[in-house]
Amino acid sequence: MSARTALITGITGQTGSYLAETLAERGWALHGLVRAGEPLSELPGGAEPIVGDLADADSLRAAIETTRPTAVVNLAAISSVAYSWNHPLETARVNGLSVAALLDAAHNQQQQTGEPVSVVQASSAEIFGAAASAPQNETTPIAPTNPYGASKAYGHHLVGVYRGLGLKASSAILYNHESPRRPETFVTRKITAGVARIAAGLQDELVLGDLSIRRDWGWAPDYAKAIAAVLEGDAPDDYVVATGVSHSIADFVAAAFQAVGVEDWRPYVSIDQSLVRAGDSPEMRGDATRLRERYGWAPSVDFEGIVAAMVAHDRELLES
Repeated sequence: MSARTALITGITGQTGSYLAETLAERGWALHGLVRAGEPLSELPGGAEPIVGDLADADSLRAAIETTRPTAVVNLAAISSVAYSWNHPLETARVNGLSVAALLDAAHNQQQQTGEPVSVVQASSAEIFGAAASAPQNETTPIAPTNPYGASKAYGHHLVGVYRGLGLKASSAILYNHESPRRPETFVTRKITAGVARIAAGLQDELVLGDLSIRRDWGWAPDYAKAIAAVLEGDAPDDYVVATGVSHSIADFVAAAFQAVGVEDWRPYVSIDQSLVRAGDSPEMRGDATRLRERYGWAPSVDFEGIVAAMVAHDRELLES
């Protein structure tokens, strides 16, 4: 076994793939959790596949017992707030109970071997719900307003419990983070892919919900580096990962159209009230001072750069 071996759940997702590439460059040996029957094509970072399922605690324990990692990063989750409203029990099981299984298995391994095991849990700004003030930091009250946020809050609290038992366990409280690897099921990629199609004459309009919602959007590769810093660091704790700057959905739309040379985007956008989500916080904006002061982390790509990169990628996909 390598001196540093990580088991990553969600390794084929946006953040997981960037994290795997980052850790591989730093000499980590990697294992990626995959579901039974999933095509075992090459995983990011050259990771070795290990079969498991977030909804099956026994399989998660077996994955850790088999791989004997020095670190576990849990990025896999049901990540859609809308889906969580329609499937609250599944969301609780997949996003919450899986964290309990992973932490317990990591703690058991540490107890048996006497060797420390690090765990980083991907928490979410949604644990703060409709926060009374912005920016939010690690001391902001946890008060989720949807089943997704509640499931993430349970996992977040469990990390603190196992940290109290001596496990090197941290929560990375991730604010919205984007890249060309973001699926089109997310509104940001829906916007950039739609703008690319509109610019190519393949689509007439974008249909969106509440344009006033404000979010703190960062660059996913930066957030992967933040997770790596926490994983490799010596100060297990809760860490907000955010840029400290918020923009509205309307700002995102405007930046996307700006990237294709369209100044007035309004004729191309219509509003569908059925797309407005219940319990949405008007503004989520994070304060990453703790992460910056302890590990020197800072975002490297600004808002306009993120949107432009995503639009450029979607235009390249159309051309190819």
